[in-house]
Amino acid sequence: MTNVYSLDGLLVFGLLFVCTCAYLRKVPRLKAWLLSEKRGVWGVFYKAAVIGTRLHAAVAVSCVLMAFYVLVVK
Repeated sequence: MTNVYSLDGLLVFGLLFVCTCAYLRKVPRLKAWLLSEKRGVWGVFYKAAVIGTRLHAAVAVSCVLMAFYVLVVK
């Protein structure tokens, strides 16, 4: 089990957050409700969704590498 207060736990949390926001951007109702604001606290969700969709190859490789690290190395 990963700990959020360690560096690897923080990286896992960040990757899952970016992947979740990118997935929610594909759902039309959630995109209009959750990802409509570009500033403030709700803007974090929008920015994570943009990162996830524009850098989808890098995010996918990072997820695979982190999964290997958590399952095998740690």
